[in-house]
Amino acid sequence: MQRDDTLLQTLRTRLQLKPGRLLQDTGLRRAAVVLAVVDAGPGADLPGFAAHPGWSTDAAFLLTRRAARMNRHAGQWALPGGRLDEGESALDAALRELHEELGLLLPPGSVLGTLDDYATRSGYVITPFVVWAGAAPALQPDPAEVASAHRIPLTELLRSDAPILDPPHPGHEHPVLRMPLGEHWVAAPTAAILYQFAQACLLGRPTEVAHFDQPRFTWQ
Repeated sequence: MQRDDTLLQTLRTRLQLKPGRLLQDTGLRRAAVVLAVVDAGPGADLPGFAAHPGWSTDAAFLLTRRAARMNRHAGQWALPGGRLDEGESALDAALRELHEELGLLLPPGSVLGTLDDYATRSGYVITPFVVWAGAAPALQPDPAEVASAHRIPLTELLRSDAPILDPPHPGHEHPVLRMPLGEHWVAAPTAAILYQFAQACLLGRPTEVAHFDQPRFTWQ
């Protein structure tokens, strides 16, 4: 899957056909994340992924491992993003966090659309933005927030073993969602955003994900 004009138009069209569902007046704090579509470059640099001999223009997205010293969700897989500052819009927060975490400064015009808001067990409503980020050849991860940054091929989201649905927590109704990633896996809420992107944007299958639950270690 190439990061080319065909993919760009496909993503833009499918996001326009199904704008992200907004959650209003939840009483939860607000956060925003970015699913940044970039070149696969030299590869994901993770077990289970082959390195490219040169620079690959295959389509990928940026995924981070949060720094171990973070107060919340330390060491977890995450899309670039964070909570909104006072008076800040979700879009402004998403692009600011992308710049702060990975050194990638993009204009609002790079945003293709939004996926559905997702309410987390840790007390946030996350708004996910899909962004066309270009080749992004020179990422600069902030070590205070990011332990590592990885370029994950979009095709990884279409694996036959995705998604992984675990039984509901005792006393709860909905399954717990994870997404396989090389020899690892990613938990919801990040997994829910990735799964909806794969279904709605890559496959053209509008899919709801707000009901999927999260593993307990993400609740704090």
